[in-house]
Amino acid sequence: MSWDLFSSAAADKKPGLNETANEDVARRVAARQADAGFLDDDADDFARPSPRQAPEGGWTPSTLNAAARHLIEGMFPALWVSGEVSNFTKARSGHCYFTLRDAGSQIRCVMWRDDARRLPTQPTEGMEVRALGRLTIYEGRGEFQLSVAELEAKGEGLWKLAFDKLRTKLEVEGLTSPVRKRALPPYPACVGVVTSSAGAALHDIVSVIRRRAPWTRIVLSAARVQGEGAAEEVARAIRLIARAGCADVLIVGRGGGSTEDLWAFNEEAVARAIAESPVPVISAVGHETDYTIADLVADLRAPTPSAAAEAAVPDRVSLARGLADLRERMLRCTRERVENCRESLFEARLDLGDAGDRIVAARRERVAGIAGRLHALSPLSTLARGFAVPLDPSGRVLRRVADFRPGQEFRVRLADGSVQARVREDPAA
Repeated sequence: MSWDLFSSAAADKKPGLNETANEDVARRVAARQADAGFLDDDADDFARPSPRQAPEGGWTPSTLNAAARHLIEGMFPALWVSGEVSNFTKARSGHCYFTLRDAGSQIRCVMWRDDARRLPTQPTEGMEVRALGRLTIYEGRGEFQLSVAELEAKGEGLWKLAFDKLRTKLEVEGLTSPVRKRALPPYPACVGVVTSSAGAALHDIVSVIRRRAPWTRIVLSAARVQGEGAAEEVARAIRLIARAGCADVLIVGRGGGSTEDLWAFNEEAVARAIAESPVPVISAVGHETDYTIADLVADLRAPTPSAAAEAAVPDRVSLARGLADLRERMLRCTRERVENCRESLFEARLDLGDAGDRIVAARRERVAGIAGRLHALSPLSTLARGFAVPLDPSGRVLRRVADFRPGQEFRVRLADGSVQARVREDPAA
């Protein structure tokens, strides 16, 4: 186990730490200690005897612990202590208790609820960490301990550990599977946006959509995108858009920041809200190098909010160019179709004429054959062979002698005409 005083040298070991940040942390630690019932440096009217001078009536456990605490807190500023985590426990109150140890020693640590809330996950047993805090004594039990304000793991840290844990859990459930990714609508009428109403991300999204597709409506469901409770607000805003049923596609994101700033989009609440969304979701968190759990669950990951807006709507210039090309293709296809139809009609007319001639010729031959057969069966053909047919004035054929009466006029039908005749005597005589 090792420790470093809060100095410029210690700050150099961790990029981003400086004297101002150290002082802020020290003040925060002191405030946590005051909330927990520790003595305040300014409470000089509290019985705090000097270690060199015994209090009136002699030392008691309370006065001894108070004096020891005052001495230790006054001697040590806030400092970094490195070691292995052991017996990490989170109480129902939200306070966390654990031990930091090395090969030769150990120290008890406490992390108060408000500081513990910022931990992305709990460290595992034996994990190498660095704890930032102040040395103190818990007077009630006379225990020497470190009041921790910041806790970070060595290597990729607690943030990476929490990220991997949630990623594995969601992968097992299939929420990050490419199979469930939905295609974005090509021409959305309305784009939903979940982000901060005061952030630059919203301005970038609106600017890009107005430039590319000014006819598209934009609906904002505002939410805090960092800090305590931000993940719940983002999840609530996503579900609000879903219930409204007004958006065809949804952009969820924010601008760049540190890992801690972006952490709301690595929370399970946001991941599940995205997975439950009935409309496709574009995740646009941070810069191109940033990657979050929201990116894994969303239907599409965009490297920036501006890129998300570009992916959500078509470009009106490209769309106009495409429409012009389509119009030209339709005109060309129409002209070609009309020309083809003309040629087809001309060929059909020729074919129809030929077919008509063939049909007429066939019908003529058929009629001629029928006429020949009818002529063979006609009485005229019999008359042509020298026979005659007597007919009464009504045209009835006189077939028997009894049909003739003396003086009766009748016609005789011959092959080339007919003649009038009269019965001169009784045919039966």
